[in-house]
Amino acid sequence: MAIREEIHDLATRAARAAETLGDLNTSVKNAWLLRAAECLEAAKSEILEANERDMSEARENGTPEPLVNRLGLSGGKWEDMIQGLKDVAALPDPVGEITDSVLRPNGLRVSRMRIPLGVIAMIYESRPNVTVDAAALCLKAGNAVVLRGGSEAFHSNQALGKVLRQAARDTGIPEDAIGVVATTDREAIDVMMKLNREIDLIIPRGGPGLIRKVTENSTIPVISHDAGVCHIFIDASAEADMATAIVRDSKMRQMAVCNGLETLLVHRDASSTVLPQVLKALHEEGVEIRGDAETCAVFSEARPASEDDWAAEYLDKILAVKVVDDIHAAIEHVRRYGSDHTEVIVTNDYANGLLWQRRVSSSTVGVNCSTAFADGFRLGLGAEIGISTSKLHAYGPMGLEGLTTRKFVLTGEGQLRE
Repeated sequence: MAIREEIHDLATRAARAAETLGDLNTSVKNAWLLRAAECLEAAKSEILEANERDMSEARENGTPEPLVNRLGLSGGKWEDMIQGLKDVAALPDPVGEITDSVLRPNGLRVSRMRIPLGVIAMIYESRPNVTVDAAALCLKAGNAVVLRGGSEAFHSNQALGKVLRQAARDTGIPEDAIGVVATTDREAIDVMMKLNREIDLIIPRGGPGLIRKVTENSTIPVISHDAGVCHIFIDASAEADMATAIVRDSKMRQMAVCNGLETLLVHRDASSTVLPQVLKALHEEGVEIRGDAETCAVFSEARPASEDDWAAEYLDKILAVKVVDDIHAAIEHVRRYGSDHTEVIVTNDYANGLLWQRRVSSSTVGVNCSTAFADGFRLGLGAEIGISTSKLHAYGPMGLEGLTTRKFVLTGEGQLRE
């Protein structure tokens, strides 16, 4: 079967399955989630073997080691993936929830009811755990899902998809509710982006090239984020030890993630007191500091930053550092160079903390915490299907509610519009 016909058939079967998913009882969906966790554990050796094959091929192809590591499923990543299924099962089911119920003067009750979006297509790169997270969240929210992972994780995604579909069969859910594209040919993406009748939403997760391709060419609504240029601003009142710990965790916890710190902004009054301690700690762990003139003056190991550094998403042991006059200058810098992802202020000034939260309009804004909390699991969503930096429909990490929409529900006693 030609790729065009193959993808169209996959999406058509998903759309057919989606017609019944919105009516599924919560207990049935939860049974699938728990059964999927069991089946994955039973097939662990087979899946990890496929995963190791992907990682070996990536190394043979010259893929940088940080990106190879993103492919891995062993250790804590495996445990988090399995726990994610259980966490989603424990979350309230949003489908059918009635919100904003209002009684109109004529006695007509106007309410809003949460309903599934329909069929969601996921186009993503690297991390194969996205296959499981996306399927879990989409099905719990009553949606079918079509999954197209990157060629670098092809064998892992096929193995995971096979098990997820098996769990669906075991629990009476249409297996076509989980479709996994079985080709690495990029024509599959081109076809998916035009299937308006079958697919209701596309969510791309990956590098700037993929995001651009989808947002510029899709005829289907798209939710995505272009990059994770995340900032921390060290205010004049910040404590050195707290600032050091927060910056270190935000940068070093995991390098190749979109919620990792890329630019550090520092109030001029903290540049000679707090900043040297922070940068010394990072430098000792191998981080290259690229700073403006004032940063280079207080930290001799820093190298001069270029204009491109302020908008860079390194995903590596590199940090851009700039000294600014005050909180207003920091906010202006974020607005100019940021990507609407995650911004944090470290401060002991309560008013400045509130000002930061109010005036910084990124999807996640924090006070005295790591940027790493911009994550669906850490924010109590159970797992996330992605992070939206588009302000329409959903903004920030997307969990179950972000995968539903709301319809108006009217309840009357014979009211007429006259």
